[in-house]
Amino acid sequence: MRADPLSNTLAALADPTRRDLLARLALGEATVTELAKPFDMSLPGISKHLRVLRRAGLIEQGRRAQWRPCQLDPEPLRKVAAWVEQYRRFWEQSFDRLDDYLRELQGTEEGQ
Repeated sequence: MRADPLSNTLAALADPTRRDLLARLALGEATVTELAKPFDMSLPGISKHLRVLRRAGLIEQGRRAQWRPCQLDPEPLRKVAAWVEQYRRFWEQSFDRLDDYLRELQGTEEGQ
C-alpha cells in the first residue's frame, strides 16, 4: 500500500530520531557515521531511519568513494509547511474569537 507523498513525509517526521537526523542535516552534508555519533544506536539502526527519510524524499544520499554522504532535500518540508499554513488562518480566527469572548466575559464580571 502506497501513501501519498504528504503522508509519507508526515510518517517519516513522526519519529524523533528522524527529526533529529534532519536537524543535523539542515546544518550541512554528513556521512552515516557522522550522523550516528550522537545516538545510542547501531549503524544498521541509523541506516533504517535514513532509508525511511530517503523514501519520503527528505534526504538524498550520494556516493563518494566508500562514503555515502547524506544531504537534506527541503522540498517535502515546504509541502508540509504549505499544508499546515492553510490551517494557521483557522487557528488565528479561532483565537481571535476566543479573545473576544474572554473580553466579553471580563466586561460582564466588572459590570456586576
